Amino acid sequence: MSKQAAPRRVTADLAAVDDSSCMVLHVDMDAFFAAVELRRRPELAGRPMMVAGVGGRGVVLSATYEARAFGVRSAMPTHQAVARCPGITVIPPDHHAYRDASRRLMSLLGEVTPVLEAVSVDEAFLDVSGSVRDRLGLSATVGVASTKFVAKLASSLAKPDGLLVVPPGEVPGLLRPLPTGALWGVGPRTAEKLRSCGFATVADVADAPFARLASIIGQASARSLQALAHGHDDRPVTPETADVTIGTERTFDRDVADEAVIRRTLLDLSATAARRLRRAGHVGRTVVLKVRFDDFTTITRSESVEAPFDDDRDVYAAAVRNWQRVGRGHRSVRLLGVRIDNLRAAGTVEEQMSLDTGPPRAGWRAAQRAVDALADRFGPAAPRPAALVDRPAPPARHAPSDGGEDAARPSA
Repeated sequence: MSKQAAPRRVTADLAAVDDSSCMVLHVDMDAFFAAVELRRRPELAGRPMMVAGVGGRGVVLSATYEARAFGVRSAMPTHQAVARCPGITVIPPDHHAYRDASRRLMSLLGEVTPVLEAVSVDEAFLDVSGSVRDRLGLSATVGVASTKFVAKLASSLAKPDGLLVVPPGEVPGLLRPLPTGALWGVGPRTAEKLRSCGFATVADVADAPFARLASIIGQASARSLQALAHGHDDRPVTPETADVTIGTERTFDRDVADEAVIRRTLLDLSATAARRLRRAGHVGRTVVLKVRFDDFTTITRSESVEAPFDDDRDVYAAAVRNWQRVGRGHRSVRLLGVRIDNLRAAGTVEEQMSLDTGPPRAGWRAAQRAVDALADRFGPAAPRPAALVDRPAPPARHAPSDGGEDAARPSA
């Protein structure tokens, strides 16, 4: 559900609410990247401002609420945002600053409770509240409920800088009038499919005969959506890792149709994502490929494996297999992204048993770590695969995909 689709709701009188069973909090930072920039540029407070790529193919990463009033949204082309809001201040992204702010945020939330599940760089689930503005100088919105789904929904309805507590008895009244897009996992296409079949609201999904709903979206999806429509969500807060996803994206300066260029770009993105994975001390089990075509259609393909990995070659091989499943036809590519999901700490017994530790593999892993050290020290001057040195990809912009900022995240 888009944030402008529902009025802002907050809990003003906490004493009037029985929150004894509301153990799950969803903390979501407000316009995170833009807020970090405002913290060091206070003179821009109250003015339309956005963090965005510059140049012909730049896109908006984050915008203040003053800019959003003009229709500026994340993922919008920068030139379109400028046209909608003439005079808007444009600040190039500083991902190092955002990652640093994210680490401080998660550290602060971790002081409140060890039961912390980071969802992205700017949002997390936890079970009790703490002060963010006083310590970090950044505003946050908090949703409080008995389940993760309702807590996250509550935070979206209370933005910006709000607190919404939803006791179990108030869940049906909150959910039923909302559009189906409010349900976790319902994107625009699914919402339109449901709407065309007469299911416009959460109440419609909750009250639908299961067989009818299953015939439209399948049994598994129907079962999941009906449970959410009734406010049921038994997923616990799982503090497995502070990094839920690690990756990188590239937007080309010109649309690309050359298969060789696409493969080299996938190689570069895979190596970057794998290096960030190793630097974070994690291994992963899923590689996700993101493709945006010249008509702005965006799709993802993923592949999961049993054995956790942190090897450039494993990531690249999975990325290529995902690419082969895309079926782009005659379309050119505007953006490619590679990310790694299903992370866990490296060095666990499970990881050690699953990785091939024979001499060839062990030697390769040692070599990769040596190259990682050189990359940390020398940056672009560090050794790279010969395919990238001999034939560099067209100029493009990298953006980390360590979760994303509020309006830039996919809804699923």
